[in-house]
Amino acid sequence: MRAVIQRVSRAKVTVSASDESNVKSDRVTTGEISAGLLVLIGIGPDDGEEEARWLTQKMVNLRIFEDEAGKMNLSVKDIGGAILAVSQFTLYGDCRRGRRPSFTGAAHPSIAAPLFDRAVEMIRSEGVGCETGQFGAHMEVSLLNNGPVTLLIDTAER
Repeated sequence: MRAVIQRVSRAKVTVSASDESNVKSDRVTTGEISAGLLVLIGIGPDDGEEEARWLTQKMVNLRIFEDEAGKMNLSVKDIGGAILAVSQFTLYGDCRRGRRPSFTGAAHPSIAAPLFDRAVEMIRSEGVGCETGQFGAHMEVSLLNNGPVTLLIDTAER
């Protein structure tokens, strides 16, 4: 699993709503947080429960929020923040050849969707609020990056 973790003051994700004629209409907010983390999560074909558990433990306990002395010593749990988790298969994009990325390194949605949902359950079981986007949908993500602080984590490199 791969994750791009951004410390945010606020973030939200919206998707297009469809009316009965299947025509896109207004945007609907599927997840929104104030202070916390926006986490873009990509899932590879060999990822499973072990990778999801390791990644979620890393996310909720990562000390990247400032304490009263201005040092990054607090986690999202410590500050009472939340996580906005967004599925992002493009984190497995391979741009080494040509001009169009290949996404063959990403897990098939039948594998990725349940594992993404399981990761969200694990985050919530740690007592951290977790909002999400909509798996497989075209999403618009907006955020106010705090710092900026942006980190990359890949479970294959643990």
